[in-house]
Parts: sequence; structure tokens; C-alpha cells
Amino acid sequence: MSPPLSVVADNSTAKNKSVATGDLSERIRRLQAEAKNLAREHIRALEAAIIEVERLSSEISDGGDAYPAGVRELARRMAEDCEMKVQTLEAIASRN
Repeated sequence: MSPPLSVVADNSTAKNKSVATGDLSERIRRLQAEAKNLAREHIRALEAAIIEVERLSSEISDGGDAYPAGVRELARRMAEDCEMKVQTLEAIASRN
């Protein structure tokens, strides 16, 4: 005697759920990996932008009388701060 159709349907549904769950799990893993890669790229872009600010700040702080003294001083402090921020970003990013 064969099992009632409801039992067959329940088994089929359970198998489909299991397969779907596996597919979803794999998709989640892929999306998480992609998000991490994009985050790394974003961090590198931030580092590059800070390095550019550091470069510009150094140029201004070394620019002499062409720049007001207060601007040169602010630029000098920004250059120092940028250098430390990039080092901190690199240290944090390398841990992950």
C-alpha cells in the first residue's frame, strides 16, 4: 500500500525547503563576502583621500608667506593628524 498523498507532499516540501535553505545559505555567504570586499575597497579609498589631504596640507604648511600664518599652522596640524589616521586605519583594517 502506498503512503497517502499528504505524506508524499509533506516529504517533497521538506526536501524543497532543505534545498532552498542551502541555496539561500550559499547566497548569503556570497553576499557577505562581496560586502566585505566592497568595504575593503571603500577603506582603501578613504585612506587614499586622507593621504591626498595630508599631501595638500603639507604643501600649504610649507608654502611660506604666500599663505596666512594661521592657515599654515592649521595645515601643519592636519598633515600630522592625517598621518596618524592613515596608520590607525591600516592597523585596524589589517586585523580583519
